[in-house]
Amino acid sequence: MAEVEAKSLVPESVLKKMKRAEEWAMAKKQDLDTKKKKDRENRKLIFSRSLQYSKEYENKEKELISLKREARLKGGFYVSPEAKLLFIVRIRGINAMDPKSKKIL
Repeated sequence: MAEVEAKSLVPESVLKKMKRAEEWAMAKKQDLDTKKKKDRENRKLIFSRSLQYSKEYENKEKELISLKREARLKGGFYVSPEAKLLFIVRIRGINAMDPKSKKIL
């Protein structure tokens, strides 16, 4: 009977607010758990990718060394290919440009 009196002393709006806060806390905890699990999986994936990249670079280095040695044995030399990166700038109207900028370009 004491519980009934205690509940009747607490307004219904406060009870609703407490219940809603508990639901939000539960949802937040579930979201946090799923995020932790997802992050753990991502870490494993990132680690495996980094191992793959390191092996790839190591193989390229070994291949480069072997090509240089082979060329040296044949009496020639090996020239590594140039980078495949282009930097392109489009200039709209060179007429209104000052002479120093024109010379730089």
